[in-house]
Amino acid sequence: MSEAVAYNPAVVAEKRSRVRLWILAMILFLSTVAYADRSILSISGSGIKDEFGLSPVQLGFILSAFSWAYVLGQIPGGLILDRFGTKTVYGVTLVLWSVSTFLMGLVGKFTTEVTTAVTLFFGLRFALGLIEGPSFPANARVAVMWFPKSERGRATSLFASASYFAVGIFSPLSGWLVSQFGWPWPFFVLGAIGVVAAFVWASYMHEPRNHPAVSRAELDYIIQGGALVDIDSAHERTQKAHLSGAVVKSLLANRMLWCAYIGQYCTIALSYFFITWFPIYLVQARGMNIMQAGFATVAPSLFGLLGGISGGVISDYLIKTGWSVSWARKTPYIVGMFCGATLVFASVLESNALIIALMSFAYFSKGVAAGAGTWAVVSDTAPREAVGLAGAIFNCVGNIAGIVTPIVFGYIVTVTGSYGIGLYFVGAHCIVAALLFLFVMGKIERVGGEERA
Repeated sequence: MSEAVAYNPAVVAEKRSRVRLWILAMILFLSTVAYADRSILSISGSGIKDEFGLSPVQLGFILSAFSWAYVLGQIPGGLILDRFGTKTVYGVTLVLWSVSTFLMGLVGKFTTEVTTAVTLFFGLRFALGLIEGPSFPANARVAVMWFPKSERGRATSLFASASYFAVGIFSPLSGWLVSQFGWPWPFFVLGAIGVVAAFVWASYMHEPRNHPAVSRAELDYIIQGGALVDIDSAHERTQKAHLSGAVVKSLLANRMLWCAYIGQYCTIALSYFFITWFPIYLVQARGMNIMQAGFATVAPSLFGLLGGISGGVISDYLIKTGWSVSWARKTPYIVGMFCGATLVFASVLESNALIIALMSFAYFSKGVAAGAGTWAVVSDTAPREAVGLAGAIFNCVGNIAGIVTPIVFGYIVTVTGSYGIGLYFVGAHCIVAALLFLFVMGKIERVGGEERA
């Protein structure tokens, strides 16, 4: 009888701490700051262009610097992450990328000459991209370290939705700062926030077994649920220092993982259409003015946020109700991407209101897919000795879409004179990804064996 009471779920639940939720809140905030650091240049860009007399081409080069460097920084960042651990690497890179952000606000103090200014801005943005390389693979490591499989979908969907939080929180703040104090101030404020956040991270982030606030009940709960609580331990990191060729080969030759990589590429392709060409499409093809287009992009962003959170919740709920991890992750992704492809019908609609409604539905669907079937899949499948490297490859392949999609879409519009064909190009990504997950991916399982504490 006493044994039954000791293991009564209600009793255990009462004693269970919630440290993992505070850890999640912290990485959500850090991810939001990271996205804000990437995006504030577009808000300060007009002021920078006017002060230094930059041409659109020069500003375009500065805007592109982050994406190229971010892709290049993924694999080295993932290796460094697996070698030195999440807490150290995330903390150091957070300080460095915050300093890079802060220094961008000081460029005007160093020079007024155009070429020098372009070089400094480009170099600092390039550095920002390289330094932020380990950030999202680090988030994936935190998720697999602190969350059982039944909660991992929700955890990864939240930090994967950081871009929506960044738009909602920091874009209005940055716009106000520019209007009141000038273009450098968003860089100063975000740089300072990042440095302060690094101290909070250093004081609160610990391995689950060593966290002073975690209860025995919570630790048992996440271990029994499949969390890899020891992947940041000194012993584990020593083992990772001798990463075998077989492990690397498994990351590059595994069919299941390549489906996840390509799936991430396709979801990011859809994201970058909304970030780059969607407002231009509304102005040039739909006859809206700039203010109307700006407001029109709010609805898809909000629906994308709702979809991203919903995807993780749905996926975790399916696991709790008895679905296999494979189909609980894949089903929302497949349905979401098929539904996301409906954006192609915008090419035949006449009503702008209907187009915004359709795009909101498509972005919501894309959010569901991303929330359930991208970072959650990496957390569920990466070899325990290479979680950081797996996340880095995944994010590297995915973010190539941030370079390719805007360029290809632009060429399509230039050559054909039609935005409709560009929409079909974007929609095709949704179909390809859904078919890969449905027919090619196979069982979702951890490469190299099942989870174990």
